[in-house]
Amino acid sequence: MATNTNQKLAVLIDADNAQASVIQELLAEVSRYGTATIKRAYGDWTTTNLKGWKEVLHKMAIQPIQQFSYTSGKNSTDASLIIDAMDVLHDDTVDGFCLVSSDSDFTRLATRIREEGKVVYGFGERKTPEPFVAACDKFIYTEILRVKPDEPKVEAVPADVPAKPVAEVAQLPELRPMILTAIDAVARDDGWAPLGPVGSQMGKNNPSFDPRNYGFAQLGKLMRKQDYLEIKEVPMGEGSTNVHLHVRRKTTAASKT
Repeated sequence: MATNTNQKLAVLIDADNAQASVIQELLAEVSRYGTATIKRAYGDWTTTNLKGWKEVLHKMAIQPIQQFSYTSGKNSTDASLIIDAMDVLHDDTVDGFCLVSSDSDFTRLATRIREEGKVVYGFGERKTPEPFVAACDKFIYTEILRVKPDEPKVEAVPADVPAKPVAEVAQLPELRPMILTAIDAVARDDGWAPLGPVGSQMGKNNPSFDPRNYGFAQLGKLMRKQDYLEIKEVPMGEGSTNVHLHVRRKTTAASKT
């Protein structure tokens, strides 16, 4: 999707369901899409569960919003965040929202905000349920903010340490059909498609798409590794050394990646 970096954004964080350790990188990611004019984190700050957030709140100028847990086992934080989001929406002071949570309870909030013509960026872990991911204009998995693309992090595990149970995470969409569907949607009669519109179409079809999910910092680098695609560079103007990338299906059969 095309990004307007002049957007004013409200960043609303479900602190009960988000990691303080990644917030600095998350806010840097937010800055790629606009300016965070509102930054709020919701939770019961009287408990010890959120002690890891204290330093982060001050350092990143995030306003903590206190929400007591009135009933054991019930999460009142979600309701508080949703009410505030609707207030901000109707004040019409921002162009979009960044909802930081891996909780599917915010699915309807995301769709409601989009119904008002505002953009919604979701941030959560790979375990985030698909309905919430699909309800956002774009969804960023926070795991990619922890590890540099093109440099997979490998940690040695001592043999005498029992393996931790693997948390259930969303499977990444298969890359080949996602790319080819997008190319078919925006290609000219000769089959060539500019890379920018292809990337935008992939984001529309799959809100969680990001080349970093597949280990590449840039979409162009990802496309160059697909052996079923042809790549050509088109100069931006006469005498210019800058180029636009164009892609199309190879005319001959190619093996899958």
